[in-house]
Amino acid sequence: MVLETGYYDILGVEPGSSTEEIKKAYRKLALKFHPDKNPEEGERFKGISQAYEVLSDSKKRDLYDRGGEEAIKGGGTSGGFHSPMDIFDMFFGGGGRMHSRPERRGRNVAHQLSMSLEDMYNGATRKLTLQKNVICQKCNGYGGKEGSVERCPNCRGSGTEVHIQQIGPGIIQQIQTMCSECRGEGERINAKDRCKTCSGKKVVREKKILEVHVDRGMKDGQKITFHGEGDQLPGLEPGDVIIILDQKEHASFQRSENNLITQMEINLVEALCGLKHTIKTLDNRTLVIGSRPGEVIRPGDVKCILNEGMPLHRNPFERGLLIIQFQVKFPEPGWIPIADLHKLRFLLPPQTDFTATEDMEQADLMDLDTQSHHSNEYTSEAFEDEAGSQRGVQCQTS
Repeated sequence: MVLETGYYDILGVEPGSSTEEIKKAYRKLALKFHPDKNPEEGERFKGISQAYEVLSDSKKRDLYDRGGEEAIKGGGTSGGFHSPMDIFDMFFGGGGRMHSRPERRGRNVAHQLSMSLEDMYNGATRKLTLQKNVICQKCNGYGGKEGSVERCPNCRGSGTEVHIQQIGPGIIQQIQTMCSECRGEGERINAKDRCKTCSGKKVVREKKILEVHVDRGMKDGQKITFHGEGDQLPGLEPGDVIIILDQKEHASFQRSENNLITQMEINLVEALCGLKHTIKTLDNRTLVIGSRPGEVIRPGDVKCILNEGMPLHRNPFERGLLIIQFQVKFPEPGWIPIADLHKLRFLLPPQTDFTATEDMEQADLMDLDTQSHHSNEYTSEAFEDEAGSQRGVQCQTS
């Protein structure tokens, strides 16, 4: 049991979720609510990052489960919370925020690419169209005529202004804001000297088409990096574009690492007397599977086929297992005349001998109805609470 579920609710996962499920939930939410895409969702992005930082760390998660958010904030974590952008960059292979020496490099950009299980199995190429900033070729990134760019006299090139205000007797608050004169650029250009192509912004928007090659056997969440394809800014090395693969659910197969799992329903005759079935693979081959005559397949039995699972990444000629979980469909009531039951009883293993004694009582079996919430005369007293109220489980009479 956990004391609070707030962080789990933020990520949309259950308290018992695995680390991989928590990572996947964070990845989707962080991409959706990143301030670059949703500037109004800054606080929500911060909450998502904080929830992930706690739940992705086993010690912090255990502390949160036992003591809630107060336990986390009360000194249980070492060093407090990181910046949401640091967590994002660290998770997505980000642009140097966590390095001790800052690099003159633009921010990395992450994009999610949905892929079918067939594409992950066979490999695929997808074209991704992006809009990115590139340095204006007309002014070579100066924003205007050469020599027309001057340092902002208001902020002295820092791009920020510092305001001091008194908020109480002997209490002074210092607030740093973006420079209102140059809007954080640290430079200014007279309107008549600005580049007509970029309007003094030094960069222009450009459409870029990336060809994303997905190798056979790649996994959900795996990253493909295009180095230097991020936004360009004068004086900065462009960041990377990071493509994150998002594997879609499949109707027939479930992936577990390099193995594929599928369900197969067979009837009772096939379970007892041998079966012949076909399975369509993800590369459109047809496999014929069967059991030996007399081999019994029980409900829930699991069989496997070697080398028919997912290809191994970078070694696609080797594959994992194809795992088949069997479900046995039993006949409907009345499928055989009562007069012929002795024939079936003769073929099946013998029943357990039973002899009734005088002190035994006869009890009738009925179907259990777990859907109805109405009581009737057949409801068992075992499903009543101390006050005699019904719990909504009863036996069907028809």
